[in-house]
Amino acid sequence: MRRKVEEIFQSMGFSLVEGPEIENEWYNFDALNIPKDHPARDLWDTFWLKEDKLLLRTHTTPVDVRYLEKNNPPLRIIIPGRIFRHEATDASHEINFYQIDGLMIDKDISIADFKGIIKKFFILFFNKEISIRLRPSFFPFTEPSFEVDVLCVNCKGKGCSVCSQTGWVEMMGAGMIHPNVLKNAKLNPKFWQGFAFGMGLDRLTMMKFKITDIRLFYSGDLRFLKQF
Repeated sequence: MRRKVEEIFQSMGFSLVEGPEIENEWYNFDALNIPKDHPARDLWDTFWLKEDKLLLRTHTTPVDVRYLEKNNPPLRIIIPGRIFRHEATDASHEINFYQIDGLMIDKDISIADFKGIIKKFFILFFNKEISIRLRPSFFPFTEPSFEVDVLCVNCKGKGCSVCSQTGWVEMMGAGMIHPNVLKNAKLNPKFWQGFAFGMGLDRLTMMKFKITDIRLFYSGDLRFLKQF
């Protein structure tokens, strides 16, 4: 599934970028407009390492800033990788899972560009016509921010257990890159703008194959693995 996602985005001109799983506070939080003691840090339960304020990254978004420090716009990249959250496990939560971040920056990028690209991605990923919607939300590193919902591919919007009877499934968070993040990457927000998004590869795979429990991916159960 990761290879399939990478191929789809690469067909739309996105380059593949990777970064370290062990991060520091600056890239994981501060550079992304999440300063120390900011309430937004409560959104992530973090695995802290003892030395030098290092941590296991809570998202792949830190690679955005790392890449922008060394590469000038215009650019479009995706960042797949493993992330870690210190939280209780259940059918939809794990301490270790996979995320795909995306970033596109140019002088005239809008939410309309994002919506067109993401809808095309979902159509190619699920291999069928897909309806999406954007809902206002909050992320410290984007403004405005929104959640992206996909019309449930299991019940086609009628309501089922997969979509909690709503007809829609939340698939990613996204938004226009916050000016403070561009400044932290040494870019002038007067000249550059763009969008960023993040989605869970595990959730995408669960939707595609109608898998009901994320823990099955990490169980090592051959009966589950042999189905694929």
